[in-house]
Amino acid sequence: MKKNPREIQHLTASDDRIRPFDKVILPLGSLESHGPHLPFGTDALTAYLLSLEIAGRVPGTVVLPPVSYGVSEHYQDFHFTVSLRSGTETALIRDILESVYREGIRKCFIFNGHDRNIAPIEIASRSVKVHHPDFRIVSLDAWWETLTPLLPPGFFEVWQGLGHGGEGEMSMGLALFPELCKPDQAVGMVPSLPAHLDVKWLFSELTDCGATGDPTKGTREKGLIMKQVLIDTLVSGLATLDACGWDYRSPDMKNR
Repeated sequence: MKKNPREIQHLTASDDRIRPFDKVILPLGSLESHGPHLPFGTDALTAYLLSLEIAGRVPGTVVLPPVSYGVSEHYQDFHFTVSLRSGTETALIRDILESVYREGIRKCFIFNGHDRNIAPIEIASRSVKVHHPDFRIVSLDAWWETLTPLLPPGFFEVWQGLGHGGEGEMSMGLALFPELCKPDQAVGMVPSLPAHLDVKWLFSELTDCGATGDPTKGTREKGLIMKQVLIDTLVSGLATLDACGWDYRSPDMKNR
């Protein structure tokens, strides 16, 4: 195995002394069906591989091992789903953050790859922040939503690229782990959901194939563009935080 100095699980205590780091990225994912065309670990793989590329461009940053299980009970009608309860996921994130803080790290970026991890991230992060006001925690909760306004109009062909295993996720998978994808088996369904309301669905109410959106429109070329735009945006944001010492308070607040 080739050693990657950006993966904390590859490092030894002596490595840490030679090349110290002051920031960590925590990738979160899930293990669940993404249709016949994407691997069960799509969410965790996406979050982890993008995190490694970001860490490679942001000095003093390492990536924690990915949490490859998430809150996936709503997908359980499709094989192969391994889910944590929301309380378990919240406690897991909180314990990781508490441990990172205990180790002297005061800057953490949470990169989430799975929709239903968002609430546990919010609850855990706010709780830890209240207990440790000097802890700086930022997150990317839904990369698939962040990307759309960053891309040219009309970039996606169907449903703004959205969907579980849809056009956007298929494209990103083809850019990051093409060997694990099966584009020739791509299938999905675009659900009809009311605007402005968040329906608390079971996934089996939306699709019978384990995927939504239109993955047949996904391409590696789109994925490479998506990947570059997203990484550039996040690296820029982290660089901005580094430039101000992660003191994101307004000038008026700093002067008080």
